[in-house]
Amino acid sequence: MNRSFSNMGLLLGIAGGLFVEEASAEFLKDSKATLTLRNYYLNQDTRNADAPRLDQWGQGFLLDFKSGYTEGAVGFGLDVLGTYAIRLDDGGRAGKADIDRAPGTGGMFPLESNGKSKRDFGRVGVTGKMRYSKTELHVGTLQPRLPVVTYNDGRLLPQTYEGYQVTSREIKDLTFIAGKLEHSTERNSSNSDSLSIQGSNNRRTGQFSNQFLYGGFDYKLNKDLVVSYYFGKLQDFYRQHFVGLVHNLALPVGALKTDLRYYDSSSTGANASASGRAEGYRAQGWWSGNDADRYEVDNKLWSALFTYSLAGHAIKAGYQKVTGHSDFPSLAPDSGTGRSLYLITNTNIQAAKFASAGEQTWVVGYAYDFGQIGIPGLSFSTTYYSGSDIDDTVDGRRGNSEEWARDITLGYKVQSGPLKGLGVDWRNGSWRGNDSGTVDRDENRLMLSYSLALF
Repeated sequence: MNRSFSNMGLLLGIAGGLFVEEASAEFLKDSKATLTLRNYYLNQDTRNADAPRLDQWGQGFLLDFKSGYTEGAVGFGLDVLGTYAIRLDDGGRAGKADIDRAPGTGGMFPLESNGKSKRDFGRVGVTGKMRYSKTELHVGTLQPRLPVVTYNDGRLLPQTYEGYQVTSREIKDLTFIAGKLEHSTERNSSNSDSLSIQGSNNRRTGQFSNQFLYGGFDYKLNKDLVVSYYFGKLQDFYRQHFVGLVHNLALPVGALKTDLRYYDSSSTGANASASGRAEGYRAQGWWSGNDADRYEVDNKLWSALFTYSLAGHAIKAGYQKVTGHSDFPSLAPDSGTGRSLYLITNTNIQAAKFASAGEQTWVVGYAYDFGQIGIPGLSFSTTYYSGSDIDDTVDGRRGNSEEWARDITLGYKVQSGPLKGLGVDWRNGSWRGNDSGTVDRDENRLMLSYSLALF
């Protein structure tokens, strides 16, 4: 596992010198530290195969320190994210036959060489930062949440990336972001690894890259309309363009939110050549056996989601369509570890993305905020997804496969008093289909969390 800390070391060395030589009152005064406790239960039950269920319970600790900046035209700072997880209950051993439950690569804990879950694991992420005017540079541990790359926070500990990112707000109503990612630490791992996509991310036989470049902007045209453009490029795999629009419209009764998204993804580097694909730089999707472009990234995806809200109620309906031979490409550093995508089909069942080649998906949902009836902090939502026309080899023809999923989320967070910051979340999901990539699964996640501001 290679790590690139040269830039961060230089930045921290400069910052350290400044801390000694000049007053750092703002650095200390604006520093914040939060301790978050997560008690997490996860159950995954496969319904279309005789397989053991995943049944795990653990306790996580997240200490998030964010400094202020030193005084002066150019300010320096330091952020530290320390995480640690303890296994409270688990069962079995991965790969063992005739057992009711067993851990897996999609669970909350890394696996020992004998197939059992580790008792505990953790890591520390350090980020050096620099600010000039309204522009900030962060180097080290990053957690981007952008259309072309989004970190995953669906287990005890969050996924993190390593690289650098520049964020600039010099122009009113315009936020510009650009960066480079080199490694990822998965949500159930202490190790930092290179990047890949689905179809190439097998650690024994796949191919990987240490360079994902990204950039783009969000521009607020007025108080109700935001337009976005982002670009991402994973070296030797794919390049991706994103265009988005979000509009909020106040109606005489209620309000309507419109969310439009479009992605155009194509091959680059090794994946763009037959020889490179033969070496393992491959995408996942559907091709006939003699296609010259077999395993090449070729994908377009567009979606529209409309949400009507009134007095705490929200009803949504949307449609998403995928074209091209490959599935929607995204960073997937390791197989089985889960991805978070900026799609309207990012379901509670994290393996269900509804982004396969040829797939079209209808989305309907309902949500309610109980604050409207005097119970602030309590919320409920449910969403149904129906995907069809998936290009797959099932029954030997294209467009034959389909899938569906249903999500239910119920959450409560204490808003005031001595228990302020205490939250309870229950997430339930069901996934069914006849696509070769679908696993009929029922899943429940229950999380008790508490955040305490230390200073």
